[in-house]
Amino acid sequence: MTAERLRAMFDQMVVRKDPDAIETFYHPDFLMHSDGVEQGYEAFAASHRAVYDTAISYAVAYDDDAWVEAADKVAARVWITTSRPGEEPTRIEVVLIAAYVDDRIHRVWETTFPSWRNVAAFENY
Repeated sequence: MTAERLRAMFDQMVVRKDPDAIETFYHPDFLMHSDGVEQGYEAFAASHRAVYDTAISYAVAYDDDAWVEAADKVAARVWITTSRPGEEPTRIEVVLIAAYVDDRIHRVWETTFPSWRNVAAFENY
């Protein structure tokens, strides 16, 4: 179930850029550790709302052979391609572990390559 929920989050929230889906998929006590950045729920939600309000678009591809699922955790490898008008798309490899509480993402530990922190589209993240 956790892998299915993670895929649904990428589709409904990220690809569709739907900030209202944040509360559907993320626990209020959410904490993310990503490429040296730690963010709680409020900061994470605010930054995603700001980015979703731009001309950026996303596409997600999955490495189906690299997923491991437990009752309340999933480890995955995905590629997120970000695009903005007038720029070359950037394909970011993401390796992550997501832990769930009450069917929502409670913790995420991830690393990305190239680091999303160095992608121009996220300069104001």
